[in-house]
Amino acid sequence: MAVLSTLLHATAFKSPFLSTLVPSIGLAYAIQAAVAVPSIIAQSERFYDLSGSLTYLSCTALSLYLPTIRARYAAAALGSVKPAWPSVLGALRGVQGAGLNWRQVALSAAVGLWATRLGTYLFRRISADGSDSRFDKIRTSPPSFAVAFFAQATWVSLCLMPVLAINSLPASVFSALPAAVGITDIIGLLLYIGGLSFEVTADRQKDSWVQEKKQKKHEEDFLTRGLWSKSRHPNYFGESTLWTGIATTAAGVLMSNVGQVGMGLGGWGIAGKAIALGMCGVSPAFVSFLLLKVSGVPMSEGKYDKRYGDREDYQKWKRETPMFIPKF
Repeated sequence: MAVLSTLLHATAFKSPFLSTLVPSIGLAYAIQAAVAVPSIIAQSERFYDLSGSLTYLSCTALSLYLPTIRARYAAAALGSVKPAWPSVLGALRGVQGAGLNWRQVALSAAVGLWATRLGTYLFRRISADGSDSRFDKIRTSPPSFAVAFFAQATWVSLCLMPVLAINSLPASVFSALPAAVGITDIIGLLLYIGGLSFEVTADRQKDSWVQEKKQKKHEEDFLTRGLWSKSRHPNYFGESTLWTGIATTAAGVLMSNVGQVGMGLGGWGIAGKAIALGMCGVSPAFVSFLLLKVSGVPMSEGKYDKRYGDREDYQKWKRETPMFIPKF
């Protein structure tokens, strides 16, 4: 309790918005540091991706429930009745006093679904393969390996920013928001569903192709069927799209007048809306930057170019298939 009290007091800013946002981001670095130490000692990346998913889930959960944790702790200190925990089902039904808004629940669930699916998928893959080629040059270097965990904490924080921001809004804000589904809600959720479906389908097609190759059902060296005939990296396109969807729905709330007040930006005008837009846009922008310029496409294309760059069938596939945005 002493540790909890210290943490709650240290992060009790004048702004309720920051009192939830800052600790939620801080948790990402704390979890990654906790996993980094044993991983560096063991020189193993086995739990790297799984810890990333755990961080997404933990930070999202904390952002949802931290305001209630603070309120219950304060009530206990005063000897008064503790407020009830928020009701997820009540929020989805639009019940007044549920403590949460349906958009907070929907976006948090969207992150939870994506993180659980991807984390378990990558963990099964590394368990089967035994290692991840991304870490071949850094797992034996403690400083470099530590940077990878720090980078993952930063990745989680920036990707989650729209969700952490909307979850950090005081409950009073949502009572002033229209409960009905708006245009940004519809566009955002459709982009998320489409992007996630695209990513899952591409991953399953790749897994099926790999298994068929192991069973000697084909002798293909690279996948050019299904979604992989529409884009050379359909899984990455799907991931970028789903985060764009999450950001779109969050932006509809954060850029509204009541959202601006909840963020402490009331009266800032265009500057306040720009800040809100930036907090949402940083998520898909950062994801797309990493996938297109850093760890996704460059590493994959470089590996395949080295292996098959002198083959005409590979060059034909590259010429006729878009790198990222699919052709239909």
